[in-house]
Amino acid sequence: MDGRLVEETRWQAHTRAPWRGFRLGLLSIPAMCAGAWFLTVFSMITGLIGVLLFPAASDLMRRTTDVYRRLVARWTGVRIDRPYLPDPEPVEDGIMGRMRLFVARFQDPATWRDYLWLAADPIVVMFTAALPGWLILYGIWGYLLAGFAGGLIADAGGSDWYAWVHVGPHYPADENARIATVVLATVFIAAGFLLGPRMLAVYGRWGRTLLGPTEKSRLALRVRHLTESRSEAVDASAAELRRIERDLHDGAQARLIAMGMSLGAIEHLLDRDPEKARILLAQTRESSAKALHELRDLVRGIHPPVLADRGLGDAIRALALDHPMRAEVTVELAGRPEPPVESAAYFAVSEILANAAKHSGGTRLWIDVRHEQGMLRISVTDDGRGGASLDGGTGLRGVERRIGTFDGVLALNSPAGGPTIVTLELPCALSSPKTSPS
Repeated sequence: MDGRLVEETRWQAHTRAPWRGFRLGLLSIPAMCAGAWFLTVFSMITGLIGVLLFPAASDLMRRTTDVYRRLVARWTGVRIDRPYLPDPEPVEDGIMGRMRLFVARFQDPATWRDYLWLAADPIVVMFTAALPGWLILYGIWGYLLAGFAGGLIADAGGSDWYAWVHVGPHYPADENARIATVVLATVFIAAGFLLGPRMLAVYGRWGRTLLGPTEKSRLALRVRHLTESRSEAVDASAAELRRIERDLHDGAQARLIAMGMSLGAIEHLLDRDPEKARILLAQTRESSAKALHELRDLVRGIHPPVLADRGLGDAIRALALDHPMRAEVTVELAGRPEPPVESAAYFAVSEILANAAKHSGGTRLWIDVRHEQGMLRISVTDDGRGGASLDGGTGLRGVERRIGTFDGVLALNSPAGGPTIVTLELPCALSSPKTSPS
């Protein structure tokens, strides 16, 4: 079954790649217009109008190349990060603000790499991604020539060439020429479908070369990401500390204070009213049990014992056992991640499972945990109604921030009607499995 699915996927790749490349070739037409507008603005840069228009022209280029980045990532699997250096903070408005933005955009190497892409891509795409599509169309034209178009050209007194086959007045009566046309057309179509995925892959590498970040912009983006993730980690830690303080104050602490007051009352009642003292003792014992339960819940929320003792796989299995939806868990881990990564992954999965129970409307869950190529990958799939989003107030944005502290990423695929697939990836190494003392 798996082999057949792989063949079907490969077949789909060969049939879809030429038309995707052809669409990329058509996209070069508006891209040329965006590049021409940028060149026009650049030619006016010695004047104030050119300086003021430069940021808007670079914005148009960025939006155009962002379309390329999305399509290349979707159709070739080559992810291209946005390479742009951060714009200056809008300290002042008006001309001075536009001047600072102009200087920043002018000095950003990605601006000129974008223009180089828009200028060169119309030629490059025709010899890479769009070439298979043109071969297929040329093959279809060959079939049309052999069928009826060659006769129309001959009747009109025209002359044409299909590869090395002459299409002229003699063409309709020349059986060998028509057979050669059909054979050539078949070869062109077959070559188009066979070359489609390879040419698209070549185009993806070309896109990553020019549209991806340079080392300077990569470092600047890395610094900005670390700054943001550090700020979010500090905020999350402060929020978690406030939650612990609130839970202690409203829960266990209040019960312990009440228990102290009850014990004081019992001390005064032991000689005068033993029966009432016995009732207060029973209530105090019940309060102590509740306080202990709340403290255990609080500790479990900080770092679950099962996670510390048994590791991520068994901790996720424990979550699945307590989940209202029927869950299947697959774990393939040769060791354990570092404790901070393990904790972040556990609570991220816990939040995702809680979202599935509240919002999905499904009945089944599939959880897959594995470590591949230096990445901890966790996918959670439900058979619910779908339609989830990172901006829907479902807590997924918080999950993204939590794992972003460790350079993790979250991917969401949730079409209307389902299923919903949430995938987490965290870079980490695995240590040897920890063993509990017997």
